[in-house]
Amino acid sequence: MQSNTAKRRKLDHAARAPTFEAMSSSASAMGASGASAFIMQTEELLKETKFDYSKVSSTIEDTVRQFKDVIEKAQPHDPLPIGEVTAQFEESTRIIIPYPDPKPAEDSPYKLSFERPAQVNVVGSWVLKTNVNSQSDLAIDMIVEMPPFIFQEKDYLNMRYFYKRSYYLAYITSTLRKAFGASTDFVFEHLHGNQLLPILVARPKDTSHKNGDSNHASSQRNPKPAIRIIPCISEPLFPWARLTTASNAIRPGKSEVENTEDAKAPTPFYNTTLKAESKYLAYLRILLKAAHFCPAFRDACVLGRVWLQQRGFSGKICDGGFGHFEWALLMAFLLETGGRKGDALLSPSLHSTQLFKATLQCIATTKLLKQMMVFCIDPPDVPHGINVLYKMTPWSIALLTEQAKWSLSAMNDNPHDQFDPLFIINADQPLQMFDMLLSVHVPASRGGVESVDRKGFVFDFGAKLYQTLKQALGERAKLIHLNLPGRAAWPISSTGPNSENNTLLVGVVVDPLKASQAHDYGPALEQKEECEEFRDFWGDKSELLDFGGNRIVESLDWTEFSYLGFSGICEGIIRYILKFQLQLGDTDLEFYWKEIPKIMSFTSSDKLAFDGARQAFEIFERDVRDLEDLPLHVKQIAPICSDLRRTSLSIPEFNFRKPLLQPMEVVVSFELSGRWPENIAAIQRAKAAFLLKIGRSLEEAKEEIRTHIGLESATRDDENLAFLDVVYENGASFRLRVHSDLEESLLERRTKDKTVERHIRTEASELLSSYKRMYTNLPLHNQTLSTFCTRFPALSSSIRLTKHWFDSHKLSCHFGEELIELFVLQAFLKPYPWDTPCSAMTGFMRTLFLLSRWDWRDEPLIVDSANSLSTSQRLEIGTRLQAWRKIDPNMNRTVMFVATSHDVNGTAYTLHGPSRVVATRMTTLARAACDAVKVKGVDLNVHSLFRPALRDYDVLLRLSPRVLKSITRDDATRRSQYANLNEQNVGKAALPLVEPPARTLLKKLNSLYSNPLLFFHGAPDDNIIAGLWSPLMHKRKFTMHMPCSLQLADEQTDSGEQLYEVNRNAILAEIARIGGDLIEKIEVKEG
Repeated sequence: MQSNTAKRRKLDHAARAPTFEAMSSSASAMGASGASAFIMQTEELLKETKFDYSKVSSTIEDTVRQFKDVIEKAQPHDPLPIGEVTAQFEESTRIIIPYPDPKPAEDSPYKLSFERPAQVNVVGSWVLKTNVNSQSDLAIDMIVEMPPFIFQEKDYLNMRYFYKRSYYLAYITSTLRKAFGASTDFVFEHLHGNQLLPILVARPKDTSHKNGDSNHASSQRNPKPAIRIIPCISEPLFPWARLTTASNAIRPGKSEVENTEDAKAPTPFYNTTLKAESKYLAYLRILLKAAHFCPAFRDACVLGRVWLQQRGFSGKICDGGFGHFEWALLMAFLLETGGRKGDALLSPSLHSTQLFKATLQCIATTKLLKQMMVFCIDPPDVPHGINVLYKMTPWSIALLTEQAKWSLSAMNDNPHDQFDPLFIINADQPLQMFDMLLSVHVPASRGGVESVDRKGFVFDFGAKLYQTLKQALGERAKLIHLNLPGRAAWPISSTGPNSENNTLLVGVVVDPLKASQAHDYGPALEQKEECEEFRDFWGDKSELLDFGGNRIVESLDWTEFSYLGFSGICEGIIRYILKFQLQLGDTDLEFYWKEIPKIMSFTSSDKLAFDGARQAFEIFERDVRDLEDLPLHVKQIAPICSDLRRTSLSIPEFNFRKPLLQPMEVVVSFELSGRWPENIAAIQRAKAAFLLKIGRSLEEAKEEIRTHIGLESATRDDENLAFLDVVYENGASFRLRVHSDLEESLLERRTKDKTVERHIRTEASELLSSYKRMYTNLPLHNQTLSTFCTRFPALSSSIRLTKHWFDSHKLSCHFGEELIELFVLQAFLKPYPWDTPCSAMTGFMRTLFLLSRWDWRDEPLIVDSANSLSTSQRLEIGTRLQAWRKIDPNMNRTVMFVATSHDVNGTAYTLHGPSRVVATRMTTLARAACDAVKVKGVDLNVHSLFRPALRDYDVLLRLSPRVLKSITRDDATRRSQYANLNEQNVGKAALPLVEPPARTLLKKLNSLYSNPLLFFHGAPDDNIIAGLWSPLMHKRKFTMHMPCSLQLADEQTDSGEQLYEVNRNAILAEIARIGGDLIEKIEVKEG
């Protein structure tokens, strides 16, 4: 079947217009396997999402036919004055006529009448068969064409047409209620949120609860569509020359003659709304024609509907004004014209996915804000063209364009991972999309804001707000978007919808580099008109700045907010300009995420501290390289710690009074030499000798340097034995280890040596993994993260905030900090369906979203930072994960599989954790956080994301803050209780810590009690160690190798043998003895 389809497409392509040229390049970029996978996924999506018309067509068609018959038989009446007919109708029917604001005056000179409609037809998606199951507003659009003789030539003026339309709709409502009131609910609604166009919505009453739960569940799976009654007119009825975008159709009354500006102001929205009233059938013919000669048109429309729906777009004004209708009409337009010499831009032989991508590319590349999308029914009928995007706002056009660009980037970036960002992920999440969010209270005063175009005050205020913010933020904001409140339906007996939400949500995507600028410069003093406009906009904030050389310019100074970073500068700009231009005070604005500084402070001094650490490392590197008495020349000195890649949770601040207690770790490599001993244990002693020599030489060369040799907690003589701590007088300290290339070769040789025992090869393999992590992976990781922290300004703060989240939930002891950094880096490298994060909170939210969606059981995480992995390499990584799962189906050894550009094996970062239980908890917490973001939105309390659930643990070991502080304090004289030792230590600073005391205790507990207890701990200064009793330690019979302390149980086996259970009290008593004064209290969960 597929081959026949392909052959038919080839023949069609030869006979008709040329295909869209960009599709060939996109297909080649995807590759054959990527394109075929994407096509199969979209075809499966179409099967699942297409609405099944066969289940409701028979019943709903009968209902539509009955509605049509009743409407066509409605009784006409003669014209009556509008005030008289309104009062009589509303009193007799108890139906309030849905006149648009402002309501017509009772003494208006024109009359209202009702005549039977010229025709009644069904239009829209129901006829086109492009509805989907996930539609929340599933409905059948029934247009009722009002007869032309009830209108007069000048009814296009002053909303007279819309008043007559509203009465016509109310009269139809009374007729339908008499016939179907017992089985149908009727409400009024604004068509697409346009307050000029009220419509009637008829929904069948829900009687499923009377027939049992099974029928109710069936009705939920197969919802019955509503019927929307839409009055309209035939074409042409009014002079189109009077309804151009530059024409004015709202004339002021006699009392408003002095307002000449309103009398001359154009009303494009009003005029286009009126013109569009006659185009329903014409548009339907265009779409049906496109569906007829392009077999994939309907499927492409469904894909477009899903894509728009996942991004919060619809035909409603509050949802952007671009929905399925606009998408379908744009695609039909591209199938007819848009190419060179008026030829079709797209070929009807294209597949639905190709049509979808071509439409996306058109949206992304066409400047919709400047170029109106005008569709004409017939080629000669150019003056009758209508801009179908008239419902869109400047901010919704900007967002739609950016969303299309982001989607195209996702498709071009990775051919094997483009489906979910396009159709599955809900991208309409403000907390994950925008870097700044604020709500603006809509003022009650409408003076100077509301226009005569009848868009509504909230719409006009939003337009003014958007233009003000766009001009004020300038290049600081890459995207500004406003969420307008929607217009709800209202009962037919009510005067109108409930009062609108009086706040607007504003989202800003910032450029972090430009947003951090503390000065703005305007026009030069010689440009008189530009300077006057600049001062009118900024007021007293504008001041002249002399650069010398007769160069004087207007300028703005925001240095008072510099200490708050780019978010503080942008907030200061927004507060000032909205107060000056729109008279909005501080109480009218609410900025979200204001509590983030209470969770973790990000200031400009952080960058200075990291820069200072880097400068200290460069000095240390130079000092080591300048040593001339070393046996070998230094080849490389590579940092391997988070302080020197700008990702450490604690800021590396130091001075001569407060040195670093935790040194910055580095690795030194020497030139190749044959003088290294060919024995691993001997190499370790040679490395220790190297460190001693480096220490003595540094102290001799630099008086401000002190060195201390330290011993590792090694259990075998072939492990690394020593390190060198180098402490500078200014407080900087480094921990140096030596790298030997020969050691790697010897370990590889031992792992492959079949003549030695198996346990020796296993130990060698473990040593080789530790060696590669320390001397190969960590230096490359440090280099990669340093590069991307420079490329992405928000990456460093996002990593630190994510690490704080892991610490808060006591997970960081199971996750290496390098692994956490890779999680965040992946959220920056693959940000789809959004753009790269530009703030710490956005990067953190995206990382949680990544973790919540990552199925680490079956999917590897591939962090291709160098963009060097080929398709075959990616497939090999997936195959390697499947092999691991076959070898270890219970995931006792390898749980997460994380591959990078420099480590395709996938286990370098996860060899020692996390376990399956911990990984599951991480996913659960990430999903809970994302669910809270989705449900609560901007009302989310950010503190709740970092609040640990201590009640989930069985045991809590509360450490003494006083003892922790006494161990880590900067006072060596307080470390001994003996006076003579205190005298010897006077003036000597404390030695650098090997590791934090809480981590030392945790390692000891894990080495002794990892079988019965699973421990959780957060940051090094966290004073709570939590524990869970292992469910695997069930009651058992006595054996020689018991896993832990056991006691007699109250049960026996069926054969009468005594069972034993974990002696929890004894284990906790042993833990208390080991911890000593460090453990202040042990809390045990009851039950």
